[in-house]
Amino acid sequence: MPVSELDKIDLRILQSLLYDGRISFSAIAKEVGLTDVAIKKRFERLKRKGVIASISANLDLKTLGYENPIFVQIRSEISKNKNLVKRLREFDSIVELYQVLGEYNLLAKLVVPNLEMAEKFIESLGTLDGVLDIKASVILSELKKTNSLPIFSLQKKL
Repeated sequence: MPVSELDKIDLRILQSLLYDGRISFSAIAKEVGLTDVAIKKRFERLKRKGVIASISANLDLKTLGYENPIFVQIRSEISKNKNLVKRLREFDSIVELYQVLGEYNLLAKLVVPNLEMAEKFIESLGTLDGVLDIKASVILSELKKTNSLPIFSLQKKL
């Protein structure tokens, strides 16, 4: 469902949920001037249409004892990519995995307790069948992370 098919109320519901995923339907209803039942119906419709995939917690990795994330670029043999991706999905330390365009065709987000474990893990990735090259980037600090939608797509609606 493209943004163009969402009305002002749908967009305000989404903004409220992005700001606080635990906000109640009645609190959203007060913001937009509808009943909580109407908001619940809209929420369910947005879930059914796939606009809302899930509601989740945003965890602080440092507080939990993890290093900042490490992004690992992987160049793989295209003919072995399917099996490699299957293997990469099995690792708990890889929390996100993307197929990308460019010199490297896979991008993995790695979360580990310390850099020593990261080094060992990345070395082990290099031994997987189909991996041609690996480049890792350790995040020093997070400069921007947002859960909001790009404002340019909302300005016309709100």
